[in-house]
Amino acid sequence: MRDRIPIEEVQKWLDKIKEELENCSPVDKKGEEFLDNINAYVNDSEHFLSKADLFLSWEAVIWAFAFLSIGRDLGFLTE
Repeated sequence: MRDRIPIEEVQKWLDKIKEELENCSPVDKKGEEFLDNINAYVNDSEHFLSKADLFLSWEAVIWAFAFLSIGRDLGFLTE
């Protein structure tokens, strides 16, 4: 299963989260914490991608999107 995620799919979602983050700002201190976590997951995803571990890279970028979605839903991050 770990080898079934195409590199193009991982790169597509990494590019998408980076684009989303260009228009995202923290509203308060909690928003800054969310943004820090999102950026950490993006960095992790890029790290695992550089090591050709597509499964962990994919997992990290999905966590970044989860934090982004939750942060927006709770009002900690702007769209």
